[in-house]
Amino acid sequence: MSETSTEPVGLWLGIQAGAFLGLYFGFSLALVSALTSPEELMRIVYLITFFPMVGGILLGPFLSRRERPVASSTPPIQRTLHALDGMDEGQGKWRALSHVRSDGRTVRIDLHDSSKVEEILNRTNPLTNEFPIRYMVGRGATASRQPELRGTVLSILDREFPKTRQSRYTSAIEISPELPERLRNQRKRVNILLAVFLPIATFLGWLEMR
Repeated sequence: MSETSTEPVGLWLGIQAGAFLGLYFGFSLALVSALTSPEELMRIVYLITFFPMVGGILLGPFLSRRERPVASSTPPIQRTLHALDGMDEGQGKWRALSHVRSDGRTVRIDLHDSSKVEEILNRTNPLTNEFPIRYMVGRGATASRQPELRGTVLSILDREFPKTRQSRYTSAIEISPELPERLRNQRKRVNILLAVFLPIATFLGWLEMR
């Protein structure tokens, strides 16, 4: 797969992420305060409200430099419908307008009623490099409308994608884009820093309030 273009997440998302981390830290300290000094209600409110603001201000500029894949200017649903052009099988059978939906980011394709399941997968699988696609395949149980559909789709997707890109749900299988190695390493570094910093900071705050 070619290297995906990236862009900074931006200051606003960075501030939101920093505020969320501050909220986590403040809530942890507020919980400690409530357990040790339940009568200090103002301190509890202060901890919950102060640290989100501090987190957004201090961590926002740093977190805003994180990168994310550049989204296409064409909505995923339009690109999917274009890829599936000519696949309609008529009224009462599989049609793109009735079997393809989107929430803005993830595209959901219902594969029931189609006699061209493999061709639909072949046409849409390349799009999963850019946005998630969730294939609705049913439970695969004997009482299902098409009990063989789930197994058929799984066998095709297993040949095309590693398990790390698959998310299997009760009635669906979702294929997500593969992040470039640079973004995966960036995410790992941030997660490690948070895993180390937040418990230490919470413990120091607990010592201060004892």
